[in-house]
Amino acid sequence: MRNIKLIVVAALVALANAGFAQTEPQVGVTSAPGKVSVTGTIKTTSTIVGIEPGTRTVWLKDAKGKIVQLVVGDEARNFDQLKIGDVVTAEYSQALTVMLRKDDSPLSTKENSSLERTPLGAKPGGTATREVTVIANVTAVNTHTGVITLKGPQGNSLDLIVQDPDQLKHIKKGDRMEVVYNEAIAISVEPQASK
Repeated sequence: MRNIKLIVVAALVALANAGFAQTEPQVGVTSAPGKVSVTGTIKTTSTIVGIEPGTRTVWLKDAKGKIVQLVVGDEARNFDQLKIGDVVTAEYSQALTVMLRKDDSPLSTKENSSLERTPLGAKPGGTATREVTVIANVTAVNTHTGVITLKGPQGNSLDLIVQDPDQLKHIKKGDRMEVVYNEAIAISVEPQASK
């Protein structure tokens, strides 16, 4: 489990450096009484312009000409398949859903994650996903500021701003909220196009 988290974090740091500025994030918000979901996706494309096998370092150049250096961890198999001119595509998505629960569900935290890597001998790539579900108790509702306070199963508190006053009308102290957070990253490497 810890390795998957480290891989996802490493990939995200790499993507942040390698070209999040290339594309505008696609963000969507949906709302229904007692439920709000926010999703976002960012896609990047870069070209490999340098490789140092001894240190597993790759230099990537984005569409705007910015070059960044990236050290590829041992978890990424098939490093030796990378070639100068290969195109690296990455897509990172996040989703957060907050739902009001009018029941006595016990406070809890659950996490699921997965990691799929390309087969041996193929270009490096793969996907990593993570979903965290928390059921928390509403400990305070401030109708003037639009802030609700949640207390999780480990005793930590979190303030959430509810921007929609109609949503706030449905929430009261003692209710339960289910918060589901999803993130996924997919990275693929395509060979350089033939000239």
